[in-house]
Amino acid sequence: MIIIKWLPSLASLLAAYACTTQNSKTISGHQGAASELQALLDQAVAEGIPGISAAVATRDGVVWTGVAGKADLQTDTPLCPDMLFGIGSITKTFIAVVILQLVEEGRLDLTATAESLLEEAVEGIPNADVATIAQLLNHTGGIPSWEDDPDWIRDGRGEQLDVSRVWDKTAALTYIKGHVPLANPGEKFSYANTNFTLLGMIIEKVTGKDVVDEIHRRILRPIGLNNIYLEGFEPVPEGQMPHRYHWATPAFRQNAGVNAAFPEVRPGLIDVSRSNLSVEWTAGGMVASVRDLVLFAVALRDRRLLSSQSMKFMTEWFPVEEGVQVGHNLYLVEYPDSLAIIGHNGDVLGFTGSMYWIEGADAAVAVLCNVGAMHSGSVQGKAPSVAQSREFIELARRVAASI
Repeated sequence: MIIIKWLPSLASLLAAYACTTQNSKTISGHQGAASELQALLDQAVAEGIPGISAAVATRDGVVWTGVAGKADLQTDTPLCPDMLFGIGSITKTFIAVVILQLVEEGRLDLTATAESLLEEAVEGIPNADVATIAQLLNHTGGIPSWEDDPDWIRDGRGEQLDVSRVWDKTAALTYIKGHVPLANPGEKFSYANTNFTLLGMIIEKVTGKDVVDEIHRRILRPIGLNNIYLEGFEPVPEGQMPHRYHWATPAFRQNAGVNAAFPEVRPGLIDVSRSNLSVEWTAGGMVASVRDLVLFAVALRDRRLLSSQSMKFMTEWFPVEEGVQVGHNLYLVEYPDSLAIIGHNGDVLGFTGSMYWIEGADAAVAVLCNVGAMHSGSVQGKAPSVAQSREFIELARRVAASI
């Protein structure tokens, strides 16, 4: 299924019989690129992804959405465009925005440490006394990730998970207390969910408010987004959530183990719908519609949420690997021939996602899937592998340019 948001509407364009030849070519070009994008979604489902939803937006709004696959494989229920997906670590970008807004307001200093603000609440967390807020934002603080702890993997996503549990905001921190730091602060990049658990705690300490309230007040309401939630910490419309699936590869079975509450729906794919994302909190617990997520990307890119100075800081790049650099909390991915995207990916139990804008073009993209790949090694498909293919990026740019 594909939905195209015409600017102006298709009906009005068809009614305007006196359209120019150039306008007709533009419409034709949009339809062609849109059909090719839809074909890529259909191909991803044919290759194994249960369901996938995608959107392209410009500064004028959403210009294309498409869906493919199923919300529920067992009942053959199709995916709908307004469904909510876990966005995983894309959540971190929302948290980074709130942190930088507090810096702009003079309420937070980027050189402060977590310990200086949170005191005994972070006792035993390695490097919490020396890593700065700036280093938490770009994962150069040397703090281990609770997500990498073998016990947490089984308790938080695997065979030992209590599927009825709503985790306390900071419960995951207990898994790394007393661990050895990974590096000295500023020495190297080491991705850590712990950093954003600490940043969530800092937001609540500085504001005296729940982080959910701050996200809504500072980000969602100002730009008119109604379909983004922090699961486990505010009500989420149940009817909008698809089933959640996860790749139960040999690697996942070894690393996490398969929970008894997660039935295998086809070889190598388990239904993890009885789980929730509360364990992730500010490191990866948000759910969103693809439409709202891509509009957030445009608002961030266009400095509607942060000042130019803050955006410059957010895009101060630190090398991660060839072709990839990290900012304060965005990523720059560079392709041959000067093509580049800026954004963030997500991967949690039951979901994967990708959100970015294309450098040098008025085009932002969001792609979300109801299948997770964490701890699974090589898998049949996930959102970033679709969204960040050069073919998808080029087609998204064409769709946006033809409006």
